Amino acid sequence: MILDIFFIVAGFVFLIKGADWLVGGASGLAKKHNVSDLVIGLTIVAFGTSAPELVVNLIASVDKHSDIVFGNIIGSNNFNLFFILGTVALIFPVTVQRSMIRKEIPFSLAITLLLLVLSNAILGQKENILTRFEAFIFLLLFIVFLYYTFKQSAKEENIETIKTKPMTTAKIWALIVMGLSLLVAGGRMVVTGAENIALDLGISEKIIALTIVAAGTSLPELVTSVVAASKKNSDIAIGNVVGSNIFNILFILSVSGLIHPVTYVTSFNREMLLLIGGTIILILYMFVGKRYKIDRWEGALLLGVFLAYTIFLIQQEL
Repeated sequence: MILDIFFIVAGFVFLIKGADWLVGGASGLAKKHNVSDLVIGLTIVAFGTSAPELVVNLIASVDKHSDIVFGNIIGSNNFNLFFILGTVALIFPVTVQRSMIRKEIPFSLAITLLLLVLSNAILGQKENILTRFEAFIFLLLFIVFLYYTFKQSAKEENIETIKTKPMTTAKIWALIVMGLSLLVAGGRMVVTGAENIALDLGISEKIIALTIVAAGTSLPELVTSVVAASKKNSDIAIGNVVGSNIFNILFILSVSGLIHPVTYVTSFNREMLLLIGGTIILILYMFVGKRYKIDRWEGALLLGVFLAYTIFLIQQEL
């Protein structure tokens, strides 16, 4: 089992470094072809922070590990909402824009509710399964969301430029190839390690996916949000969390479902309801208090909920 743990840790390192190299190479390639900083930021950089989740899910989907596919997405979203946002608020109180409270956060809630409905066969399906057609619906919603994001960002006056040094063509393609190679290798190592640990400990792949895999693949989001919070850039800190949760469901889960229909076990409903409940409380607090801010004590509360949930989750398996 020690070797499996090493595999998972090394896999996470490969995933994070691979995403970093891929973003660097892709940004350099885009610059050479005069692609704007806005497009680079909204596509390449955004994709880079979610690349670990995407690669792990693609491999898990091909191998038909449905629990890892769903567990990684739901677990990552809960990790983002409770752990990352809680940690960020503890470092520096987070100010939330009214537009995000009225649009992006409710949209994240809506697609989570839609996922809960479709996955539980509430609309008349014979099985609890995310079909290819339903996955395609999520992908269409992702395209709509991406278009909306482009339109909104184009209206912003102050858009931070993506600073990249000029690179040779050879270096650009070397970074892209090495980045993709590390992502594939890291994803395979994480899935294999998670599967073996579950077998060795006699616990479900679901628990491994909801905890170890979800936390590990969310490390880029954690680093990005913490760094943004330390620089008092609340928009990036919370925008990264909300955007990642939307990206995970609409893009990563949809692509996984298009590769192979994903079976949903109803025991995931607990985690889905936790995610939905946390989002609703966040929205209600902002509207009722009209403070549009997450204070340190609220960050501590989010972390406390996540810790209690994790302990409960582990005890259920022992």
